Amino acid sequence: MPVSPKHLIVVVGPTAIGKTALGVELAKAFQTDVINADSRQFYCDMSIGTAKPTPEEMDEVPHHFIDFLPLDTPYSAGEFERQALAKTETLFKEKDVLVMVGGSGLYINSVCHGLDETPPKDNRLRKYLTDQYEKEGIGFLQNKLKVLDPEFYKQIDPENPQRLIRALEVNMLSGKSYTAFRTSIRKHRPFSIIKTGINKSRSMVYDRINKRVDAMMEKGLLDEALHLYPFRAYNALNTVGYKELFEYFDGNATLEEAVEHIKRNTRRFSKRQLTWFRRDEEIKWFRAGDNASVLHHINAQIHA
Repeated sequence: MPVSPKHLIVVVGPTAIGKTALGVELAKAFQTDVINADSRQFYCDMSIGTAKPTPEEMDEVPHHFIDFLPLDTPYSAGEFERQALAKTETLFKEKDVLVMVGGSGLYINSVCHGLDETPPKDNRLRKYLTDQYEKEGIGFLQNKLKVLDPEFYKQIDPENPQRLIRALEVNMLSGKSYTAFRTSIRKHRPFSIIKTGINKSRSMVYDRINKRVDAMMEKGLLDEALHLYPFRAYNALNTVGYKELFEYFDGNATLEEAVEHIKRNTRRFSKRQLTWFRRDEEIKWFRAGDNASVLHHINAQIHA
């Protein structure tokens, strides 16, 4: 098969590691655009808590798929696959290289390899699972998925009831784990894919996370969360950085406790991200900050 003249550079890694800054540097080097693949950054009004690129970074290079969804709009990896591929097709008419940056593994996989067809939603089963969740709490969903699909349970946010319900729905309808639906033959893409990961030691990642949460609070995360508090029922806001502060507003935690919970849950999230990405043998890993080596590797791949 001939080598494609078009290249999609994919930058992955745990949260707070510096993916956004690297993506901007690469986009500047190749005079191209950035496609965001952090699903939390899709939504409007969630800027500080999702660490969206700064206005200065977005002025330096064009970014796509940031701030394009209202909070109440459901959105799936399948929809992102269709829309992101359409965007790449348009952009590749004028550019030979694009950069995709993010930490949402399922959304990145959807663009790189495509998603497998899973069973359609079943309203009766979904109602049963939702009713059980409302009666018994999220622990019911967590415990059930641990038994039915322990591998996938390790990879998703266990505090996200919608993701838990969908995984259980797939398993109970098909008799297969959700993971089993991600093992089919990859879909052809009309571009080559260069996967690059950045990371540091766990202690250094955790230190970066703790410092970034403190910086978010200084930038006004508390006020942002208070503004979003009336909309807390939306699934988009069932995410680290907001749900902990909602607990503070509800009187279930002190502000100090809420901030520590954000740090703890973000650290847990970063661990799940690495569990996902380390399964992908195509990712070439580099130490975060060694941008020169990253650029050298990518250039070698493009001109191989």
